Amino acid sequence: MSKDKQFVKEITPQQEDFSRWYIDTITKAELMSYSPVRGCVVLRPDGYEIWELIQRELDARFKETGHRNAYFPLFIPESFFQKEKEHVEGFNPELPWVTEAGGEKLEERLAIRPTSETMIGHMYANWIQSYRDLPVLINQWANVVRWEKRTLPFLRTTEFLWQEGHTAHEDEADARRETMQMLEVYREFAENVLAIPVIVGQKTPSEKFAGAVDTYSIEAMMRDGKAVQAGTSHYLGTNFAQAFNIQYLDRENKQQYVHTTSWGVSTRLIGALIMVHGDDRGLVLPPKVAPLQAVMIPIGPPKTREQVLKRTDELFAELKRAGIRVKVDDRDQSPGWKFNEYEMRGVPVRIELGPRDLDNGVVVLVSRVSGEKRTVEQANIVEEVRKMLEENHKLMYERALKFRDEHMTDVDSLDEFRSFLEEKRGFALAGWCGSDACERQVKEETGATSRNIPFEPKVRKSACLVCGAPAAHTVVFGRSY
Repeated sequence: MSKDKQFVKEITPQQEDFSRWYIDTITKAELMSYSPVRGCVVLRPDGYEIWELIQRELDARFKETGHRNAYFPLFIPESFFQKEKEHVEGFNPELPWVTEAGGEKLEERLAIRPTSETMIGHMYANWIQSYRDLPVLINQWANVVRWEKRTLPFLRTTEFLWQEGHTAHEDEADARRETMQMLEVYREFAENVLAIPVIVGQKTPSEKFAGAVDTYSIEAMMRDGKAVQAGTSHYLGTNFAQAFNIQYLDRENKQQYVHTTSWGVSTRLIGALIMVHGDDRGLVLPPKVAPLQAVMIPIGPPKTREQVLKRTDELFAELKRAGIRVKVDDRDQSPGWKFNEYEMRGVPVRIELGPRDLDNGVVVLVSRVSGEKRTVEQANIVEEVRKMLEENHKLMYERALKFRDEHMTDVDSLDEFRSFLEEKRGFALAGWCGSDACERQVKEETGATSRNIPFEPKVRKSACLVCGAPAAHTVVFGRSY
């Protein structure tokens, strides 16, 4: 068995070097490969299939709430960015430009899409004429490009995949309802599909989206105590409507500007679920987005192989018909090697079938999360595999929540917060007076940023951790990716 386990040594333990563990895991599990283009990666089939499953789950939720998908151009004229001053200032450092095409210099530079508010704003101005045209509820699945200085696969790359919702409404109240509705869609998805507990709240003014009135987020804690912003929803007010002249004739025949929203998540979610759930053996994948939910491994000497394989194939067909993503691995490798490989790849359930199991009419199920081995009747295999998948999701969520709670504290001063970060890793709840100067000082002295102002903090702080003035808000602070 020691020889079978040898390859696991290629994954650096989390406690030794978490960043190295992450890179070892995603490359060993063949989720991605580095491309020859700086900051860009190739999503390999397993990595891309996780994204497809995320997309499928979210797309169903978007459509249930009345949204439809559309697609807008990758290239955006430079003049569009000049129309919303705060927006262009926020994105300008990350913008790549096309200046020449077909051997000729372009009359106007074209930005490669970093986000689509400007292009969509231009189109909405043409499409929306009357209150009868509202609301417009559109989502786009697309790739975007941001010229990042520091990159990390899935979490921060030059090109990445995402969805961006863009909606237009008659008034502020309806637009704000949309903003909060989509934030809740993200929260429910993160917790019920990815098994990731998140902190829901509002971004501080300095951390909000460029051009937004208010930005809201869900924040997740990785196993190294750092934060990942797992989703955002923005109320844009009439900022983009005024910039792009998106007006409509209201019910009293008066011209009004629409109120708009935007919201999005990206392939960053793949990095987050790996960092939240993975362990020193590799990936631990949430069952609902695992490309392979169960792997069947026939066991036994050559003389029983034909019988075992025949029954394995029958059970495989039964699981497949039930909609479980399953495969049979009958390669000429030792069972121990296969056990370790599928553990490293994060497959939620392993199914073992040998000659003795064949005689007794049972199979053995093994949980990737708990390691529990369970002998079940072959006649109940679909029900039992589904049960173990559900248990895995619940256990993953509970473990992640327990870890977050153990690595979250409340602090009263900057010194206390600094000591916490030196001795432990995680988030801190602290009072904040509302001044940019105090928020900036936290970042300069600790490397931590405000993650959000949580809607439901466990405690409410009365004084600012920096200046001691009365706290306007209780804020979650933490270092982030």
